[in-house]
Amino acid sequence: MKAVIMEGGKAHLKDVEVPRLSNGDVLVRMKACGLCGTDIEKICGQYTASQPVLGHEPAGIVEESLSDKVRPGDRVFAHHHVPCYECYYCKKGSTTMCPHYRKTNLDPGGFAEYFRVPAWNVERGGILVLPQSVSFEEGSFVEPLATVVRSHNRVGLRKDDSVLIVGSGPMGLLHLLKAKELGLQEIYVSDISEYRLNYAERLGATYTINPSKMKVEETLKELTGGRGADVAIVASGSPQAIVSGLNSVRRGGKVLLFGVPYKGTILNYDISDLLNNEISIVSSNAADDRDTEQALKLIAERRIKVADLITHRYGLDKFQDAVNVAKQANAIKVVITN
Repeated sequence: MKAVIMEGGKAHLKDVEVPRLSNGDVLVRMKACGLCGTDIEKICGQYTASQPVLGHEPAGIVEESLSDKVRPGDRVFAHHHVPCYECYYCKKGSTTMCPHYRKTNLDPGGFAEYFRVPAWNVERGGILVLPQSVSFEEGSFVEPLATVVRSHNRVGLRKDDSVLIVGSGPMGLLHLLKAKELGLQEIYVSDISEYRLNYAERLGATYTINPSKMKVEETLKELTGGRGADVAIVASGSPQAIVSGLNSVRRGGKVLLFGVPYKGTILNYDISDLLNNEISIVSSNAADDRDTEQALKLIAERRIKVADLITHRYGLDKFQDAVNVAKQANAIKVVITN
């Protein structure tokens, strides 16, 4: 079978053996897998939080199952990381900090004709059967939407909040769609890409700001009666984006750090402002099975129309073309199909 494998710091499309199953494992034929910004960062050697396995947003059809959780022919989403739910971190509610969480993964990754879901994942809610009403492409959004669900819960986002989303790539726009689903009326989006800002407007952003043309924090204060946003969601890992979020919230506001910064990121920010203005910083990393279940529910009930974010589709044999397009600012979500 064909699969995209990281070797020597580069992504290669190779012919490899179909994974062999052990008791409790499941083999899935990939039908759609989203290309995530973290995949791009791994390929470019910039990602800091995980092992270099590519493809963690897959949906497909069960080819073989040695588990009683699913059967051959089932249409499924598979989660790459699953916590133990028994350790100190899990019991304290920090499931994505579980020592076992990042030790689990799909074999050889989601960008493959077939991939193995290990028994550990299957037994702990890491594979969900898709309703017939949910397409494979929509199913590939379960994981990214789940990370948004978790982050909004962690920051305590409420429908009467005003929110600034810094970065309107695919994840920033998922934050926008989830905020709209919650009922927020003031959703501001900033990005240097006019293409992405126009996309955000079409999806219902209240106001968009291009920081290359206007100052984000000054514009936010004008739009919010001099206060600033209640919550800033930083859907970018760049230090400029983080500082922009910190400078754009009101006194007593919250900043949600969502995008993964590059290793060695240093901020040019006066920390005394945090205390003087009582600004809270909340970080959110990944998702667990409770989040994926909620995400699938939102998709299945059409409360969030994730397919609206897809701009490009490529087969496995065009993976490098997909990466090149995803690096550009005139693309939103790129999906690999099989």
